[in-house]
Amino acid sequence: MAMIEREIDGAIATVTMNRPDKRNAMSDAFIAELENAFVTMPEAVRVIILTGTAGHYCSGLDLAEHKERSAEEGIYHSRNWHRILDMIQFGGRPVVSAMFGAVIGGGLEIAAATHVRIAEPSTIFQLPEGRRGIFVGGGATVRVGRILGADRMTEMMLTGRKYGAEDGERLGLAHYSVGEGEALSLARELAGKISRNAPLSNYFMVQALARIEDMSKADGLFTESLCAALSQTTPDAQEGLHAFLEKRAPKFR
Repeated sequence: MAMIEREIDGAIATVTMNRPDKRNAMSDAFIAELENAFVTMPEAVRVIILTGTAGHYCSGLDLAEHKERSAEEGIYHSRNWHRILDMIQFGGRPVVSAMFGAVIGGGLEIAAATHVRIAEPSTIFQLPEGRRGIFVGGGATVRVGRILGADRMTEMMLTGRKYGAEDGERLGLAHYSVGEGEALSLARELAGKISRNAPLSNYFMVQALARIEDMSKADGLFTESLCAALSQTTPDAQEGLHAFLEKRAPKFR
């Protein structure tokens, strides 16, 4: 049975993490399949929904498969995770997470690499690595740290604190808090809306905004000008303007 399943419906793909007996815990093979699902995505797909199965999004590293590594091996292993999660964040397609149950450790690192996050009431956000004698290695210090701030993330890791859906939305771990069983339907609705945006606009939103956050004010403003100028040269920009003036919905490429 595949650990990562993919279903494509027109411009929207749904990628499902599928290790129900392990609460969708991550192994090296799991990560490799996740990478392959994104790398081989057909060009016609504009938006990706990422979700779990059997009541859980992803419970993080499968400790049963955890093995001792030298410092050198550990660096390579962590950097491979960084590479794959960077691909999710900066692959050019918006990714919507439909979350429920465990969003723990590496599962939270995956979710934080996605662009829109929806949480059901069963959702549990946690970074328990400190209680296992290890440290985050899949990008949480950067992605989760920027969402929460270093101070709150430090407390979360030191105490093993758990946050639910409502607190997660308040803190930014989720953008939407919905009822039980509603995450996937809202994800499909939002994915449909996002897929109807102009492709280059979507591309700049997922590529530029997070990078601008890393820049100085002057560099960020210059990059913004480049994105604005390039997007305005496309046929979609003309279509958007004409649609506004004609009081109709735009039809982008």
